[in-house]
Order: sequence, then C-alpha cells, then structure tokens
Amino acid sequence: MNIAIIPARGGSKRIPRKNIKDFCGQPIIKYSLDAAQKSELFDKIIVSTDDAEIAEVARKCGAEIPFIRPDNLSDDFATTSDVILHALECLSESSECYEFVCAIYPTAPFINPSFIIKGYNVLKSRKAANVFAATNSAFPVHRMFKINENERCEMLFAEHWKTRSQDLEEVYHDAGQFYWSRIRDYGREPMFGNASIPLVLPRYLVEDIDTEADWTRAEIMYKTLRQARLIN
Repeated sequence: MNIAIIPARGGSKRIPRKNIKDFCGQPIIKYSLDAAQKSELFDKIIVSTDDAEIAEVARKCGAEIPFIRPDNLSDDFATTSDVILHALECLSESSECYEFVCAIYPTAPFINPSFIIKGYNVLKSRKAANVFAATNSAFPVHRMFKINENERCEMLFAEHWKTRSQDLEEVYHDAGQFYWSRIRDYGREPMFGNASIPLVLPRYLVEDIDTEADWTRAEIMYKTLRQARLIN
C-alpha cells in the first residue's frame, strides 16, 4: 500500500499564504494533489497542516486531513522528515500500515504524474531507500563565488579558476517536487546520500519558488509550457 503526504504549513513568510496562493487560476497546492491523484498509485493522499484554511482548501481538492499538525512541527525549524514521521506515527495509531510513502511538496506546479510513477517503479525495482526528483545545475558550481566583506569576489573552488567549463564535472540538485521512500527505511538514510537514487527531470520542469520574483517567473514559465503543450 502507498501513501502520499503533502506537508503544507500556514506560516510561510517570504510569500504569505504560499501553499494556497492562486497560481495561474487555482491554488498552487492543487497541482500537487492533482498529480498524486492522476498517478493512481496511492491508497490515501493526505495533507499535513497546522492551518484551518489550508485544510479546507486541501479537502476541496480531494485530500484527506486526518489530523492537525502540532505547533512544534509547524515552525521554521521543523524538517520535512520530522513532519512525515509524525504523519506516519499518527496513521499507525489508527492501524494504517503502508509500504511506500511519497512526500510531495505543495508548491510544485510543474510536477508530472508520469515522473511520480517512474520514481515509484525505480524504487520498487532497485535496492534503494529513496528515489527523489532532481535536475542538473544550470551553471557550473565550481565557478561559483561569494562576495566578501570588502565587496570582492572569493571563489568557492579557486583551484578551478582556469578549468574549462566543459571539463568540469556535472552536478545536480534537488528539484523540490517528490520524494519516494520505503517506510521501513524512512529517516534512516539521508535523502541526498548513497542510499538514494535521483530521478533526473528536464530542467524546464523545475522551479524553486521561494520569493515573489520566483513566483512571477514560474507563472510565466508555466503559461509558456502550456502554450507549447509541454505540460498538461
């Protein structure tokens, strides 16, 4: 049995009410819920939230809200792992047992059910604790720098200042969409460690929405991809 858990607290600060804010005509959380439903993989889809308005929006979009998340798991320091473990513990108290869990972020409008399905199939067929969505970095991380207290550049990897970009190793990063795990292994291995398999997505389907500028860019990208029929 499989369960999808969408963590959606109410206290987002950089983008107020971020998890239910209108994105191209519907609450942004609905894109994640729709993708989970369309995958037809889950026996239950729940939203873990501390917020009554988010709970109501999620219910209208087809999610279950079996509990209200406690305050100590709803601040800026609570991790996704903490929230998922709490949800699994609450469900186990109701004698609900699952084999696989998929944590799906609520602000992932480019999420595609076909990749959720592919991630599940990879996890089932491979010896791994986790499978998560990733993409390749748009810029060579070895060329990155910081600005020091004197407003001067300070390279993070100074040994590569003369290395040709085509000779630098390709690196990847979390896509911020979904994270499949075997429940028996959940939390025992780091998500971005050797026990995990990254499922690499096209870069145009990945946008980390943390600021209002990110939100504006994401809406422009979404409308463009819809027009090009690259997303549903």
